[in-house]
Amino acid sequence: MPMTIAFVASEAPLAREARDRLAARYGDAEVDEADVLVALGGDGFMLQTLHATEGLDLPVYGMNRGTVGFLMNGYAEDDLPERVADAEEALLNPLAMRATDLEDEVHEGLAINEVSLLRAGPQAAKLRVWVDGRMRMEELVCDGALVATPAGSTAYNYSAHGPILPIGSGVLALTAIAPFRPRRWRGALLPKRAEVVFEVLDAERRPVMADADTRSVKFVRRVEIRSEPAVAHRLLFDPGHGLEERLIREQFA
Repeated sequence: MPMTIAFVASEAPLAREARDRLAARYGDAEVDEADVLVALGGDGFMLQTLHATEGLDLPVYGMNRGTVGFLMNGYAEDDLPERVADAEEALLNPLAMRATDLEDEVHEGLAINEVSLLRAGPQAAKLRVWVDGRMRMEELVCDGALVATPAGSTAYNYSAHGPILPIGSGVLALTAIAPFRPRRWRGALLPKRAEVVFEVLDAERRPVMADADTRSVKFVRRVEIRSEPAVAHRLLFDPGHGLEERLIREQFA
């Protein structure tokens, strides 16, 4: 039986034009009837696509019509069903964020790359760090901090001098952003099952915001972060260019 493909594209003209050509050539199924979803755009659009389809057990094959394209395959119009059939699959579990603001309202979100806390005013943030119910750092003075998945470890985490994590490592990266005290603290590696809690100290005078990918919450006082095994994103890569290989290669760039 022929493979049924659904195509989605970012708003970029390059991506829209590619979608029209591919849909005319291979057909364009409804997302809930497709065997695979082909996403055309950049990494940001891939994250949007994964979030939009998190309730579907649908593999996603990306082709780069954006800039970096770390989560995407190279763009080619020929033999697409064969490429998809031969692709390697990576399963990604997102992080679940539960953020409580100054009004005691609770906000929840999922993050494929990272959950980050960032200062939202002129003064540095002051954070207390708990791991699995045990206080690990009484006061971290910094511009922010984040918890990253292996898939997200080459993004904001890497820019903040955090480690690149192999996709199958079963660990999370806890990374400080411009730490002032402790001045030389560069973060920690934690088991994937760990629950991290950031308590914002002096939250009214030193406001902090929290981000779970594109989900932002202002004026938080407490943020709980854990891996969410109930959600598994299925991402497809061309053979020899899978996410594990890309993460290893990035460390030698």
